[in-house]
Amino acid sequence: MKVLISGGGTGGHVFPAIAIADAIRSIKPDTEILFVGAKGKLEMHKVPEAGYRIVGLPIRGFQRKLSLQNLKLIYNLGKSLWLSFGIIKKFKPDVVLGVGGYASGPVLRVASWKNIPVMIQEQNSFPGVTNKILAKSAKIICVAFDGLEKYFDKTKIRVTGNPVRKDLVHESDCAQARVYFGLDPKKKTIGIFGGSLGAKSINEAVLGMSEQIKNENIQWLWQTGNLYYDDLSKLDLSKNSKVKMLAFIDRMDYAYAACDLVVSRAGALTLAELCVQSKPAILIPSPNVAEDHQRKNAEAMVFNKAAKMILDSEAKNKLWDEIIELLNNEPMRKQMKVELTKMAKPDAAHDIANELIHMI
Repeated sequence: MKVLISGGGTGGHVFPAIAIADAIRSIKPDTEILFVGAKGKLEMHKVPEAGYRIVGLPIRGFQRKLSLQNLKLIYNLGKSLWLSFGIIKKFKPDVVLGVGGYASGPVLRVASWKNIPVMIQEQNSFPGVTNKILAKSAKIICVAFDGLEKYFDKTKIRVTGNPVRKDLVHESDCAQARVYFGLDPKKKTIGIFGGSLGAKSINEAVLGMSEQIKNENIQWLWQTGNLYYDDLSKLDLSKNSKVKMLAFIDRMDYAYAACDLVVSRAGALTLAELCVQSKPAILIPSPNVAEDHQRKNAEAMVFNKAAKMILDSEAKNKLWDEIIELLNNEPMRKQMKVELTKMAKPDAAHDIANELIHMI
């Protein structure tokens, strides 16, 4: 069996794609898998690190305003379509899976023109432009949230959830996780996770709570992101024994286990991880994403009483009060855990893989 997986651009597209590939291989070990991504993007080094081949296309997104740069993008789109013909002709896939992102567009379009079965995996509660355009060509659309019938043909939809890494499917020991980060095993712990690059507004909100952090008997696991660590590590707050400041966290299984509650962005992959870990959270959606999909993701979680939400513009003024209120409200945290467990899809990668194999 030959499977072509296209898409990427961000970790929210790349890591679920790798998880699906791993699941396909676990079911059918002799499957040949090829990834197609966008040159210069995350997938071009993360996919080879996971042990898979990848080909890059010179594709980028369109500017959402009048720009001469869009003329070059039109040229690159045409070139990417041409290259996609060559990739598909040479590889001869039995099926093409699109996971969203710029590279999905030309590859899935060419596959549909050549009558090769197409599957889409949509991570968000509000579909991206690429997936909405390509949905008519797809035989199956795997989604993570209910209610996407307003965007896709309901006969094609399978609610599978978003795949997460294997190490996050099972919860780690809390005390062991805290010791791993050099934290007190018995002290209440708040996780501040702004992603690998970091979230400026979340970091600024934490800095605005410096006095409260010094006075309260709470400890903090703070992932600042690579962009902000050097500057933040020079400040007094980084020297507080109750604050463990890190640029990047490679053991997210321990990070979730160590925390009583989490403050984070609302990317689809993060929400899938919070669900499988049953971790109460305060979500601060990024306003700098296409079609404001993080806010829509967060609203879906709030609707299901699985999380709380603060708008990015309100983080500085509201974050401390929201943290203390939730930390002191054990019944609410327990209710969140129940709802998160209901929403969790720990077998998402295998369910998607099985749908793909069955479709072939």
